[in-house]
Amino acid sequence: MVDFAGWEMPVQYVGLRAEHDAVRDAAGLFDVSHMGQVETVGPDALAFLQRVLSNDVAKVAVGGAQYSVLCREDGGVLDDLFTYRLAADRYLTVTNAANHLKDLGWMREQAAGFEVELTDRLDDYAMLALQGPRARELAAPLAVEPLPARMTALDTEFAGAPALVCGTGYTGEDGLELLVAPADATAVWDSLLAAGAVPAGLGARDTLRLEACFHLYGNELSEERDPITAGLGWCCKEETGFIGAERAAAVREAGAAEKLVAFTLAEGIARAGNPVLGGGVVTSGSMSPSLGVGVGMAFVPAACGGPGTPIEIDVRGRIRAGEIVSKPLYRPEER
Repeated sequence: MVDFAGWEMPVQYVGLRAEHDAVRDAAGLFDVSHMGQVETVGPDALAFLQRVLSNDVAKVAVGGAQYSVLCREDGGVLDDLFTYRLAADRYLTVTNAANHLKDLGWMREQAAGFEVELTDRLDDYAMLALQGPRARELAAPLAVEPLPARMTALDTEFAGAPALVCGTGYTGEDGLELLVAPADATAVWDSLLAAGAVPAGLGARDTLRLEACFHLYGNELSEERDPITAGLGWCCKEETGFIGAERAAAVREAGAAEKLVAFTLAEGIARAGNPVLGGGVVTSGSMSPSLGVGVGMAFVPAACGGPGTPIEIDVRGRIRAGEIVSKPLYRPEER
């Protein structure tokens, strides 16, 4: 157990490799109750979120989900977020634990002039993530309605408790994220373990998201880089006029000075902060349990070549050779 943004969190239960493999092969269960939630309600809910979130919120139907980033005027990324549309004028946005209070404060500052009410729902939800190719199979008997499809959400009952069941996740696998009342979380957790899910901790969560090349705030995302440079141009719709859109448009037009690449190493493991020879820095690195080699992501000069380009990284004074590869590093359909 470790302290993580003020929460006591499990790094592992029985071992990182076993938990990682359980998610890739069957179904793993994560307690991600440290994630924050902000509810936006009111006649101007859509207009407000369209202003603060980088994606086109208008395209999210009731029961839909959307990924976006929260930016400053200069394009610096404050956080990356998932937003669920629960009703025509009601949304729930999930924040990263370490950024929750910052995000909430920023959103409240920007709400001036909009007819909306922002509510901190951090203490109202526990959040469990059931992930893996068998996740839906294990969850189905506990649901009273058909499980929501990928990138949708359903307010329903699950394992005997009211729950917002979401077809989202952070592992590169299919699965569900369940938002329930804290008082119901233990019973729902126990029901999923009884159904065959394997408990998994922060260690496996990190190796799984890295293999999927998902961004981690503080590593691939920060206030020092804009979302275009970070490779998230696909979730930035400048025409909506979101805060930071002008900077994003300028970088997109001129071309970013850096780009985020994935890499593998012939031997050894790189870690965040290791310098890339020729310019650049590793943002995340680990041994890939699925691939059996050192993998990672790094910012490198934009002129650097694409997949197949050699890369050298200074790992505590030892030069480790590898190559840039396509994202994601691991594809479930190829297993």
